[in-house]
Amino acid sequence: MNLGRFVNQSGLDFGVFYVNILIMFTRQIGIDLGTTNTVVYTPDKGFIINEPTIVALDLSTNKVLAVGREAKEMVGRTPGDIAAYRPLKDGVIADYYITRAMLTYFIRKAIGTFNIWRPDVVVSGPAGITATERRAIVQAAEEAGAKTAYIVKEPLMAALGAGIPINSSSGNMIVNIGGGTSEVAVIALGSVVCWSSLRVAGNKFDNAIIEYIKKKYSLSIGEQTAELAKINAGSAIPMKNKIEFEIRGRDLTTGLPKDITINSNEIAEALNPLLLEIASSIQGVFNQTPPELVADVMEKGVIVSGGGANLRNIADFLKRILGVEAYTAPEAIMCVAKGSSMILNHLDVYKKTLLNKF
Repeated sequence: MNLGRFVNQSGLDFGVFYVNILIMFTRQIGIDLGTTNTVVYTPDKGFIINEPTIVALDLSTNKVLAVGREAKEMVGRTPGDIAAYRPLKDGVIADYYITRAMLTYFIRKAIGTFNIWRPDVVVSGPAGITATERRAIVQAAEEAGAKTAYIVKEPLMAALGAGIPINSSSGNMIVNIGGGTSEVAVIALGSVVCWSSLRVAGNKFDNAIIEYIKKKYSLSIGEQTAELAKINAGSAIPMKNKIEFEIRGRDLTTGLPKDITINSNEIAEALNPLLLEIASSIQGVFNQTPPELVADVMEKGVIVSGGGANLRNIADFLKRILGVEAYTAPEAIMCVAKGSSMILNHLDVYKKTLLNKF
């Protein structure tokens, strides 16, 4: 037996084994921390969590009772001593304690409760996030179990997830309509050149539907009912073949339960003022953008991502108002999360570029 060959082979085998162990226990998590929904990605498992950004709290003990989907089911149904909170407002932390508890839940769910290896975490942040807001997210993530937390501007992550070549010298425009904010950005050479952040998005859409139905039908409905109406029958422009949706609520005149049927054209009417605000925000970004990049966007069109991109005919609405082609990104609601996956898969590269551009 050749002893030297055995030692070398054993050393090689041990080296490969050691590398495999390191890979196995290296944890990386991408978090699309949205005002309405949070999506979590890990390189080994893919997209593992897509749940509402809601926490249910026992007010008497200050104890977290439920997070995510389970907490959302409690919205509008909780007794006086239990409250359901949305810990983020307009994409940034509104309640630090509850945000930390929520991140702890999502991180533990992603890597397991008893995992001793603290993960690197990439978290999305609004384009206009301040240094204080950024520190709050980083601190909350680290206290929730992250070894290192990186914040990346949401439009950049959305653009990556939408398949836009962000490092190109040619300009691209992304419009990410989330739950709390609509972010518009022109991107070139891996950076945001011009941007706008508008506090008009999915949650405001729901409130507009609630108010419209209250005024037109004297019917009071909840947030979840309005959201279902938006998803099932919502449209950005009137449709020839209207979609109808039955709504159940409380008659404000009699105080009794009542059913009504609304259609997609009514929802389009309710949402029109808010959609015009988003279009105005996009126009404002065009006004700030260098002419060469505007020409690039005119040639390629505007890409719409985020949950709001799933509103029927949103691209057609923007095209009518702006005079520029608009396209809805594939899997629009997952664009930011997909962008986080691309960053995690090439973390060493992005550490030197995107992760330091705040």
